[in-house]
Amino acid sequence: MAAEKILSIADLERTASKILPTASRDFFNSGATNQVTVHENSSAYQKYRILPRVLKDVSQVNTKVSLFDRDLAFPLCVSPVGLQGMAHADGELATSRACAKAGINMGISSYANHSVEQITAAGKEIGPIYHVMQLYSMTDREKEARIVHRAEAAGCKAIFLTADSPVLGVRYNEWRNGFLPPAGLDNPMIEKSSEQIQMMSHDDGFSSFNSDSHSWMREIPWLRSITNMEIWIKGVLTPEDVETAIEYGCDGVIISNHGGRQLDETPATIDVLPACAKAARGRIRIHIDGGIRTGSDIFKALALGAECCWVGRPMLWGLAYNGQKGVELMLDILYQEFKRCMQLAGCKSISEISTSSLGVVRSDGPLARL
Repeated sequence: MAAEKILSIADLERTASKILPTASRDFFNSGATNQVTVHENSSAYQKYRILPRVLKDVSQVNTKVSLFDRDLAFPLCVSPVGLQGMAHADGELATSRACAKAGINMGISSYANHSVEQITAAGKEIGPIYHVMQLYSMTDREKEARIVHRAEAAGCKAIFLTADSPVLGVRYNEWRNGFLPPAGLDNPMIEKSSEQIQMMSHDDGFSSFNSDSHSWMREIPWLRSITNMEIWIKGVLTPEDVETAIEYGCDGVIISNHGGRQLDETPATIDVLPACAKAARGRIRIHIDGGIRTGSDIFKALALGAECCWVGRPMLWGLAYNGQKGVELMLDILYQEFKRCMQLAGCKSISEISTSSLGVVRSDGPLARL
């Protein structure tokens, strides 16, 4: 039988889901409680319609966007996702190399199976690449500071502080499966060996180091005092929190609901993006993750106010499918789709993508202009 031809992220998801062991597949693909948010993150994009302008010269289309003082090939980065070693033995090393080859940036999870030093070095072997370090608020401040200092020394440009996880969400699939990462996978950034990880449940392991007493006042001034890296807040869903991030001098926010893995029945990120972008009024950078599965999804997110998009699960599916080459394939699919979407919509540069490029489907009549 001929191998399945991978033409889309949906193809990649189907193929990877067949390859992954059940516990790993469920951990990667599932969300919290009744899976409402994890599914709506993607389906919400479908109510937006692209309004193309025709007879536009798009022969010299430019997909580049600037982030951390360098041009990205297109407005996409790979989210910080933990436990990539469950998808492929090379884990984050393969992802870093693929991102460098594609000309985009990568986030590193505190739950990475390789160290920040190894991950950044792997990407730089291929070409220029910038990384950001995802961080949880921890009860052990000295350990948290060590993560920050190691990330800065390794060349990371920003801290992505995860703000939506005082505790883990209710994840029935993890409890039913008695989920634990496979033996042999360490978490070097939070300084846990495989043996230590195997001694308690994933939920208990998280609560053993994470602080549920986090706050803007506790976290942001402290981070400012120990690092010169940019500080971004990951997990923002409301204009009010955008305003608070601005008040505390943060450099950016990622509109995110943790891929539907924390509080279920929170809104799809694309649906709260316009209000958050309006609140920002250009005073802070606005990025988005959650549910992005096509190049047209990226186009829609930019039209609604995002500067850049981040993807997590598609990277995992690429890793599971074929390691570094699988991640490269995933990124190329999204790049080619996005570029072609821009051309077909009549946009020759990122700056031409705006709310006038979209309409929204109404159940009671004609398409509504934004």
